[in-house]
Amino acid sequence: MKVFIEPAPDQWAELLARPVLQTQDLRARIAPIIEAVRQEGDAALLHFNRRFDGYEGALQVPVHAIEEAPKQIDASLWQALQQAYANIRAFHEAQKEEPKIIETMPGVRCWRRSVGIERVGIYVPGGTAPLFSTVLMLGVPAQIAGCSEVVLCTPASAEGAVHPAILAAASLCGIRKIFAVGGAQAIAAMAFGTESIPKVDKVFGPGNQYVTAAKQMLSAEGIIAIDLPAGPSEVAVWADAQAPAPFLAADLLSQAEHGPDSQVILVCDTEAQVQAVLQAIEKQLSQLPRAGIAREALRHSRAFVMKQPEQALRLLNSYAPEHLIIARQDASRWVNHVTHAGSVFLGYYTPESAGDYASGTNHTLPTNGFARMYSGVSLDSFVKKITFQEISAEGLQKLGKTIGTMAAAEGLDAHRLAVDVRLNALSPNPPQL
Repeated sequence: MKVFIEPAPDQWAELLARPVLQTQDLRARIAPIIEAVRQEGDAALLHFNRRFDGYEGALQVPVHAIEEAPKQIDASLWQALQQAYANIRAFHEAQKEEPKIIETMPGVRCWRRSVGIERVGIYVPGGTAPLFSTVLMLGVPAQIAGCSEVVLCTPASAEGAVHPAILAAASLCGIRKIFAVGGAQAIAAMAFGTESIPKVDKVFGPGNQYVTAAKQMLSAEGIIAIDLPAGPSEVAVWADAQAPAPFLAADLLSQAEHGPDSQVILVCDTEAQVQAVLQAIEKQLSQLPRAGIAREALRHSRAFVMKQPEQALRLLNSYAPEHLIIARQDASRWVNHVTHAGSVFLGYYTPESAGDYASGTNHTLPTNGFARMYSGVSLDSFVKKITFQEISAEGLQKLGKTIGTMAAAEGLDAHRLAVDVRLNALSPNPPQL
């Protein structure tokens, strides 16, 4: 990691730049895959499974395999999945909103009702690591929202199976339509529908740059809605001089090991603390099976010495990280000053991996600076909110003049007429229109 000491604000944008994705190259590679799925359906999916994953089996995972999956994993992992499920469900269940009727003026009542999106698709990466935690993060809110059809796509291994932990997590969430297909082709299959895979209305889930680009391309065409732009993982760690360096190193590596295009940012009060963290990183890397991947990510990562806390937080808000760890004794002081971040972790004993797995918050979060304008996935992501209004005769008599005046001023006479015909019907001496 390169170290920068008190860089001027006009340098921040350059120093905090994410690894560049070659968007045009990506689209050129993905477009033929998307078109093949559109035209050929299952045949294209079977071809891409053989080509990319070495998988020759059926597309759909049998229901009995899903039901038996909890027995196929270690008992301790099954227990952990159940605990994580309970915590995630508790946090997302609390996000439910009951309709609240607001009488904006006498006789005028307005309210809003949440309705689950009917058909949703969940993509779960399974390339270098089977992310069964993502099944819980997306399956639980879909379950609470009452989505009537949930489709899950995830790549199978060359050995010919979807990882049993993914199936076990799906069984907890009541997901029964699971398909062994990955990559951009999985996103296209859920967008268009094939002979086997149902078409969905909205697709959720992280993935590599090809999956992310496919989601954005198909969303731009208006074919599907997507959760958010979720690209390579990232974390920013802001630490004071008392934060244990091994804690900080582990937090940085927990994101660096996701992929070579991940990025991590460290901000410390002192240069001595930065050096201590860098030494701890080297020590911990020697113990990690994915050290090679983490080292690649560290090459385009950065460390900063920022002695003034206010300036440090300005830099972090400028970065708008997916994950922000405030490893400081005074962490609570800065909570209301964080304006751009996907999810925030406070204090020395709140590792980012808690949010990734089991604390209860969702780990599907905006990356690449999109935390400036996007929220992470929540229950709201799986519902649409329909507004209702009901106006009594007396209410329309009180509100009608306002509506008519505004409609006339916009030159929309039929809008005004829709009010006037009703007011005239309520009048004892209605004028002839």
